[in-house]
Amino acid sequence: MLIKAGFDIRFTTTKPTPMMALLSVHPSRADDLRTQPRLATDPAIATHDYLDSFGNIVTRFVLPEGETIISDSFVVEDSGLHDHVVPDAEQHPVEELPDEVLVYLLGSRYCETDRLSDTAWGLFGHVPLGWQRLQAILDFTHQHIEFGYEHARPTKTAWDAHQERRGVCRDFAHLAITLCRCMNIPARYCTGYLGDIGVPPSDSPMDFSAWFDVYLGGEWITVDARHNRPRIGRILMARGRDATDCALTTAFGSALLTGFTVRTDEVETVG
Repeated sequence: MLIKAGFDIRFTTTKPTPMMALLSVHPSRADDLRTQPRLATDPAIATHDYLDSFGNIVTRFVLPEGETIISDSFVVEDSGLHDHVVPDAEQHPVEELPDEVLVYLLGSRYCETDRLSDTAWGLFGHVPLGWQRLQAILDFTHQHIEFGYEHARPTKTAWDAHQERRGVCRDFAHLAITLCRCMNIPARYCTGYLGDIGVPPSDSPMDFSAWFDVYLGGEWITVDARHNRPRIGRILMARGRDATDCALTTAFGSALLTGFTVRTDEVETVG
């Protein structure tokens, strides 16, 4: 299947402001692209890309004074398959995990494993290791948090989401990631496009989405605590320890977000 995706984001500044953005399709999906994405700006400004330590494409530029529109549009080929479900996936003992996976067991800015460890063990310590324990964490998080865009705030952590029981997709991800790490399941944060493909269309405006990967059975497996069901058509943009590593834009100064549109649609042809 083919998916056409893209965005238009508008910023207003009072003086030139450096910015970095993680708005490109992740390199792991590069072979699936059927048109070449190109981050465009209006007015045209110089941009520079580099790969960060998590393998994400980061774009650097300086917003000029006034209004700037950042946009992109592309077509990607997708398998059309639902997220992979592996009920017999093994949970590895910590001492047997690859070195590069261990960082995804540690606490991070939005995932306070120290504050939620006792809670996690009390809730899930009796659940069998592996996929069954993971599913118990997904079920708990999905039921524990009420979704609503009005509940979003950039400083909200997993602990806050657990206490307030309200949030957006990143809060579902942060809480479930933290509970997984507390139970020795490596988990990493992901962000990207997830359109209403294979599900009833939502009345809410399209937005970027957050989900996460877990390391079970010797591989990374995609899961989603907000929807808590396999979905079709995820397009990864960035992944890391939590939203700190995957912030869509980071301004080094004052930049007012004045417009935001995301598009994700199944199409018949590339054109």
